[in-house]
Amino acid sequence: MQDKPLRGIRILEFAGIGPGPFCGMLLSDLGADVVRIDRPGVTPQGVGSVTGRGRRSVALDLKSAADVETALKLIESADALFEGFRPGVMERMGLGPDQVLARNPAVVYGRMTGWGQEGPLSQAAGHDLNYIAISGALGAMGRPGLPPAPPLNLVGDYGGGAMFLAMGLLAGLFRAKTTGEGQVIDAAMSDGSALLMAMFHDLKGMGLWQDQRGSNFLDGAAPFYDTYKCADGKYISIGSIEPQFYTVMLEKTGLSEDPEFAAQMNPGKWPDMKSKLAHVIKGKSRDEWCEIMEGTDVCFAPVLSLGEAPSHPHNIARGTFVEFDGQLHPAPAPRFRDTPNRPDRPAPKPGEHTDEVLGEWISPA
Repeated sequence: MQDKPLRGIRILEFAGIGPGPFCGMLLSDLGADVVRIDRPGVTPQGVGSVTGRGRRSVALDLKSAADVETALKLIESADALFEGFRPGVMERMGLGPDQVLARNPAVVYGRMTGWGQEGPLSQAAGHDLNYIAISGALGAMGRPGLPPAPPLNLVGDYGGGAMFLAMGLLAGLFRAKTTGEGQVIDAAMSDGSALLMAMFHDLKGMGLWQDQRGSNFLDGAAPFYDTYKCADGKYISIGSIEPQFYTVMLEKTGLSEDPEFAAQMNPGKWPDMKSKLAHVIKGKSRDEWCEIMEGTDVCFAPVLSLGEAPSHPHNIARGTFVEFDGQLHPAPAPRFRDTPNRPDRPAPKPGEHTDEVLGEWISPA
């Protein structure tokens, strides 16, 4: 059995909301010793047993000069740190990149914001929906004639934010281990969500994508790439893009002989084709369609709720969800061969490990 890949890496997380805790969870799932610096007696807003898992907690009052000095001493022993405050907040506390790198030139300093460290919006308040609005991502999501559909906060906070912050930290750690030089990472959700749209910029440049919501083959306009309501009010998803998969879908739905479906990539035919397909799908329950389509090359899956997902046979077989600390958790991802695929420790109470961590990380004077 191999150990987790980041075992032995020390990372400080300055407690925040949204993408910061998720990034801390990802890094701790990979084996890093992530220590969260909390305000005394204050649990970070919105951080529960899942996104809070895997860390230890040190309580420090960063308005206190003595506790700021303690934070700097912890940083001297850290490989990386990350924070999610507005630009300038860490500098005002005496914990900005220049102050930190003076104490530990090899440390990797991650900064997570919505708008970035610079630019006309950098000091403005915002949330996921705003960041993906200016990146072009939000405007591409939803049905034609209806307002753009908020995609939860997956595209900005977590995809465009936390994942890019984690990737930046890992790249910085690799460089620091090979050169001894630290790095400062400016991870902005507006930047990251723009980059997530790379393929759609490619398609637009090739003339294969209209800059109009709900009119393209991947945004719900096409009959072969959408969700459909079943007889029981539940939904299924169909993604039969390639011709060979489209052929199987037509066979399974009994539409192979309908001449209208011969022109798969004719957008002018899509509304009528979708209406016919929707009528067929509504004739059977979700479970009946699972019996017919699941496991075939239709490119099919039932649309499951949060409560249903852990019971799906594929998720059970792969251990996609695990029981941990008395609650069902999404398991760590990605997986590594011969490596445990479970969280290491439950979410901490603020300050729970203060003495323990200070004793380990800070050398006696």
